[in-house]
Amino acid sequence: MAVYTDVAAEELAEFLKSYDIGELLSYKGIAEGVENSNFLLHTSKGAYILTLYEKRVAEDDLPYFLSLMAHLAERGVSCPQPAKNRSGAVYSTLAGRPAAIINFLEGMWPRRPNAAHCAGVGEALARMHLAGRDFPLFRANPLSVSGWRPLFERAADRADDVQAGLRDFIARELDYLEAHWPNDLPVGVIHADLFPDNVFFLGDKLSGLIDFPFSCNDILAYDVAICLNAWCFEPDNSFNVTKARALLNAYGRTRPLSAEEQNALPMLARGSALRFLLTRLVDFLNVPAGALVKPKDPLEYVRKLRFHQGVASVNDYGVTQAGCVA
Repeated sequence: MAVYTDVAAEELAEFLKSYDIGELLSYKGIAEGVENSNFLLHTSKGAYILTLYEKRVAEDDLPYFLSLMAHLAERGVSCPQPAKNRSGAVYSTLAGRPAAIINFLEGMWPRRPNAAHCAGVGEALARMHLAGRDFPLFRANPLSVSGWRPLFERAADRADDVQAGLRDFIARELDYLEAHWPNDLPVGVIHADLFPDNVFFLGDKLSGLIDFPFSCNDILAYDVAICLNAWCFEPDNSFNVTKARALLNAYGRTRPLSAEEQNALPMLARGSALRFLLTRLVDFLNVPAGALVKPKDPLEYVRKLRFHQGVASVNDYGVTQAGCVA
């Protein structure tokens, strides 16, 4: 979450007249994250999140994201629900941006995830994957392997300004992944961005998943790999096998990974690391002037990528195939 587009109080109050969520009492921007402009609203009827969709989110994709949240909630996956305006639409336009209001979800995201948090997110991710099996809409992942080279081309000329040799490092890895990326693994609805700040907990109990603008149809185990990178490394960039074991085993108890998925997991983790390295690098080099956002460090994902390059099998993630195989 972040704020790229400011909204005047008068403009927001007028916008809210088309909703039945009460009168505006207060609002403030949410500075965390890097993708869209987000505001916490307090109205006479409660608390809500207002999102203005920016950058990588196409307006045509909004029905997918917003319908998916309703679909998952109907199947027992806790996630926010979009508010409909008086015309029945789940999004409209504010400050020149597509905008939606969702209900506020209780809980806090874990600043220092522990093994219990990792187990919770593993189970919730598996339940989301199962709940998405009959979701009728389809959205290809624009940030899967076919989308990485265009990102690289946007940053290649300045990559070595961030770290010497970074351009060649990315180029070699991109060539390798394009040549070896799996195309025969189970696919379905994935979240594609399930970082700790997109998962809420009450204590150690998971209370819900948020922020679905990257959700799409892609390899299910790729979503698991994204979570390994997001949840199982320590602040010093060391890999925490205990957390990985907790996440993978909790996922596997709900949706067992096939032997093929487990064999591919190191490759998928490398791809996940390259994807976030590239998007962070592009964002780091192109922060809009005046934006209330702190770009995330792309070099964090260089270090994660180097780790996965040295992984021989799923055993290096703390599990055996007997632990989470179908």
